[in-house]
Amino acid sequence: MKKNKLFLFLFLIICYQTICSQTIEITGKVSTTSDVENIHVINKTAQVFTTTNVFGSFKISVKLNDTLQFSSIQYKLKEVVVDANILITKQLDVYLEELTYALDEVVVGRILTGDLFKDVGNVQGSPVTALSLGIPSYQGPLKTLSERKLNEATSGGPLYQLINTISGRTKKLKEHIQLERKDDLLDDIRKSTEALLFSTETLPETSRADFFYFCSEDDNFVKRCKGKSDLEILEYLKEKLIQYKSNLKIETN
Repeated sequence: MKKNKLFLFLFLIICYQTICSQTIEITGKVSTTSDVENIHVINKTAQVFTTTNVFGSFKISVKLNDTLQFSSIQYKLKEVVVDANILITKQLDVYLEELTYALDEVVVGRILTGDLFKDVGNVQGSPVTALSLGIPSYQGPLKTLSERKLNEATSGGPLYQLINTISGRTKKLKEHIQLERKDDLLDDIRKSTEALLFSTETLPETSRADFFYFCSEDDNFVKRCKGKSDLEILEYLKEKLIQYKSNLKIETN
């Protein structure tokens, strides 16, 4: 009987440590006295963020002792440290207090003339943003869904990372991200060079999309195009166009 209790106790400890070391997606709800949509929810530790929906609900990946920051222009800043209870229940409820500003009377702009075009032209100053107001918010580039999944797969505990590595999930996510970046590069290249390329070269419009995908499948595509000038990219595309036309002739014969 004592052995069974000891085994159960050790099992619970292992489960607790495993949960606390993993990255887990939790759901939460923000309550306020008024609007609860588009409130920034930032995981300062993992550098990921999300925003609340119209009901104040959100989802975000966390692990033990991560610091979550809740910020919005109209509410007081609030931080919550993720504890074991949050990881186990996978739920977090937060209440934000309304922020009031005491401002002196000031003139905030020029007197309007009633002429829309003149008044728009006379507008001065920079747009009001969370950054300009000194309100903490995520300022980095927005991560794609695949990038967020990869961050989750590689930022958990050692056991969680090992499982993702053995299962091949981490490798697949990295490959998917590379494909996404290659597609973005291809799209940028096509927009900037297509008109110029085919002002001197001939290829039916119906075949041009296929041609650019043909280029992207080349092992040297990223090396020859990423960070290169339009002139260097055009030189590469002309080389590939000769090869593409040659392949078309072989197929039609």
